[in-house]
Amino acid sequence: MRSVIRHAVTSAAAGAILALGLSAPAGAQVAGFEPRAPSIYVRDLTTGVVLMERGADVPLPPASMSKLMTLLMLFEAIEDGRMALDTTFTVSERAHAMGGSRMFLEMRDRPTALDLIRGIAVLSGNDATVVVAEGLAGTEEAFAQLATRRARELGMRNTTIANASGWPHPDHLMSKRDLAILAEHIIETYPQFYPYLAERDFTWNGITQPNRVPLLGAGVGLDGLKTGYTSQAGYSLTGSARQGERRIVFAFGGLNSEAERRQEAEAIINWAFRQFQKVSLGTTGQVMGEAPVWLGAEKTVPLVLGESPDILIPAMAQRNMAATVVYDSPLPAPIAAGEVVGHVAVDVPELGEMRVPLLAGASVAEGGFGVRALASAQRLLGMVMGHAQDVMN
Repeated sequence: MRSVIRHAVTSAAAGAILALGLSAPAGAQVAGFEPRAPSIYVRDLTTGVVLMERGADVPLPPASMSKLMTLLMLFEAIEDGRMALDTTFTVSERAHAMGGSRMFLEMRDRPTALDLIRGIAVLSGNDATVVVAEGLAGTEEAFAQLATRRARELGMRNTTIANASGWPHPDHLMSKRDLAILAEHIIETYPQFYPYLAERDFTWNGITQPNRVPLLGAGVGLDGLKTGYTSQAGYSLTGSARQGERRIVFAFGGLNSEAERRQEAEAIINWAFRQFQKVSLGTTGQVMGEAPVWLGAEKTVPLVLGESPDILIPAMAQRNMAATVVYDSPLPAPIAAGEVVGHVAVDVPELGEMRVPLLAGASVAEGGFGVRALASAQRLLGMVMGHAQDVMN
C-alpha cells in the first residue's frame, strides 16, 4: 500500500523551496501595506510570484488601459507581415469624430503604423485606435470580436472587448489580472515596441502632448504601459517597473484623482522592491531527499530540483519558513529521469503554502524476477505475521 510521506527539508537544501510561477494565495499580502485601490494585481516577473491581488478577477471597465489590446493586435500584424511600420492608414469620419483624448488626426492624414503606435502609446489617442481597428478588421465592431478572441487565447478569461479605445460600453470589461497578463505579454514578446510606451511626448500636426503615465523618469523604475480614466473606471494604471534584475507588472483602478494614482503607483513600486527579498536557490539537480521504489531495479530514487530560479520572500520571513518534502511512498517502477514524483511544500509567513515540483533524479527500471519474487515473499510474510498478530490479540 502506498502512503503519503512528508519529511522536513534538510538544512543544506532549505534554500531551495520555491519555484518559478508560484503565487501567493488569493488575498494574501505582506503586513504594512494597504493599497487604496479596490481592485489590484501585482506580479514579480523575474520570479513569477504574485505579490498581491484584490478583486483581480472581477471584470471592470478598463477605460484607456484596454488600448494595450489594440496595440497588441497592431504589433502582431506587423510581426506576421500583414503590414509594416511604414504602412499607411486612412482616417475615417468616425475616427476623426472621436472625443476624449486624441492624436488630432485629420481626415486628409495618412498616418503610418509607427505614427499610430506612438499616437496610442504616448497620447492615448481615441482617434488613432479607431484608425487601427478599421485598418486591421474593416470595422471597429469586427475588430472587437477579433480582439476578444485573441484575449481568450492569451488566457485573459475575464475580458470582453467592445471597442478599440476603451470608450465606456456596458460590454467592454477587463480584469486587473487580465491587464497584467496583457502587459507581460507585450513586454516579453515585443521588446522592440515596448520603449514607445515610455516616450515622454509626441507631436502630431504641430501639437505636442505629454505621456500620461506617471513617474516616467522619476527614478523609481517605472518605464511604461497605460493609464485609464472614466467615471466608472476611476483613475487607473497598468504599469511596469524595473529595478536591477527585477521587473514587476501591476494593474489597479478605482481611484479618485491623478494624484492618488501617482501616489498608489509609487507606493506599489516601493513596497514590491523593498519589502521582498530575492533568494537564490540551489543548483538544478540538487538532491532534496530520496524515496523508496517498489519493484524497481534500485531500492531508492533521488528527488531533485528541476530548476533553480531565484524567488522572492517577505524580507522578514526567511527565518520562519518551513519546507517539507512530500511524495507517495513507495514510488512504483519504472520511473523515468525527470518525471515529477513529488513536491516541496513551503510555508512562508504572510504568503501561505507554496509548492515546487520534485523530479526523479535517475531512471529506475522494473526489477527482475528475483526482485519481484522477494517482494512477493515479503508481502506474503507480512500478511502471515499480521494474521498471527490478529489471532494473538
